[in-house]
Amino acid sequence: MGQETENLRIYPVPKEAVLQEDYCLRVRSVGTEDWHELKAYRVKVDMHDVRCASMAYFDFSGKVEVEITFPKFYTVYRVDIRPVSLGIRADKEAKRITFVLDKPVNLSVEVNKDRFHNLHFFAGAIEEMPDKTGENVLVVSGSLEKPGFLGDGINAQLETMPEGRMLYVEPGIYYIGESVWHLPSHTHIYLEGGAILIGGLALEHGEGLQIRGRGILYLADYHRFSSINGIRLNHSRDIAIENLIFINPPHYTVSLGDCEDVLIRNIKSFSCEGWSDGVDMMSCRRVLVEGCFLRTSDDCVAIYGSRWDNFGGSREITVRNMTLWADVAHPTMIGTHGDYRQEGDVIEDITFENIDILEHHEFQPGYLGALAINAGDKNLVRNVTYRDIRIEPFEHGKILDFQVKWNRDYNPAPGRGIRDILVENVRVLSGDGEEPSVIAGYSGEFPVQDVRIRDFYRDGRKAQSLKEAGIVVGDFAENVGME
Repeated sequence: MGQETENLRIYPVPKEAVLQEDYCLRVRSVGTEDWHELKAYRVKVDMHDVRCASMAYFDFSGKVEVEITFPKFYTVYRVDIRPVSLGIRADKEAKRITFVLDKPVNLSVEVNKDRFHNLHFFAGAIEEMPDKTGENVLVVSGSLEKPGFLGDGINAQLETMPEGRMLYVEPGIYYIGESVWHLPSHTHIYLEGGAILIGGLALEHGEGLQIRGRGILYLADYHRFSSINGIRLNHSRDIAIENLIFINPPHYTVSLGDCEDVLIRNIKSFSCEGWSDGVDMMSCRRVLVEGCFLRTSDDCVAIYGSRWDNFGGSREITVRNMTLWADVAHPTMIGTHGDYRQEGDVIEDITFENIDILEHHEFQPGYLGALAINAGDKNLVRNVTYRDIRIEPFEHGKILDFQVKWNRDYNPAPGRGIRDILVENVRVLSGDGEEPSVIAGYSGEFPVQDVRIRDFYRDGRKAQSLKEAGIVVGDFAENVGME
């Protein structure tokens, strides 16, 4: 069962939840004696060689002490808690560590330099849960002992309720009928901590949808080619997705196509299949993605123009306060797809800010870059800002890759250009797997123009030149400067 004190909220774990027992976890409020046990869920990571890592979550206020013991390790000689920018240090014994938290954090705890059987540890702020006894609320009562079912069948009940209705899902495991639940507009879906939905969610041509809570969407049993997304939103507006955890969707965690006025806040996700991106946006406007932890086996965040049945450019998109871990491909990507049959699209007014990049691992030529703009399909990418970015040592890739490209695997035509790019306060911790960054156009007609790089630090030292920053300026790149 779950546990709650004045300063701690630990959520119940259904009997059939898939757990991982590499770690024993306990937490307590600082100044108290009573420890509270946490369970860790199994999450699979890294499509190159899929392995089972761990994930645990709880909420707190004030200060909390965390204890982790390691029954499966012979001895612990090193523990890394990342992002390193948080400065969290652990007291270590042979098979036990403790540390104190005083604010909400999303962490990776890595024992003996192992990044693939690590513990992902999400300590959130205690939220005020909605009143499930209120008017216009439909409660789904769950069981921790046996699974239940959810899906389109409940929509008929919701549609008899006034707009602004809430569906409150209590703890338990729920199978979604036909694997994808098509949600109605003007509805608030609340998944209480300890609720696990097996399947995906979708909204088509809708508006006014909120999906919130501390629940889990579990998709680890779906095959890669099922192409099921965690949440798919197409041709929709006025959407909020907050605080959910996604375990191994076979396709995108959140797919946005032709959407506007969207908030995605504090979600966490893990994937281990090809094309299992994190948050992908195609032909979208006015989107804010913030506070998320995304460990994916394809691009963590991607921003495109036209693709599939979504048409038009993308603009006014902000991605901030994030932790990104790309076991494959790019932590951030802009520009690959657009309306090549016409004149391409404009992708503009994009900001990436206050981001920790924990991994970038890609060897395929043409797919490298922690901060990547690859303009293809006649697209023009302009007015992009990267600010306050911290990049930790990664397995293999580049820091920057700003290129107008004709990638024949994905692009029937090259991009039109890239211009007006600001890279400000990027701090890199060097590793052995880094290749030189590249800024280059495709031709004189399709160039890169006006790139400013300001306050670029490598291992704590400010780079005084592009060479010191590890950046190569190639052909058809104009007005690229370092400040």
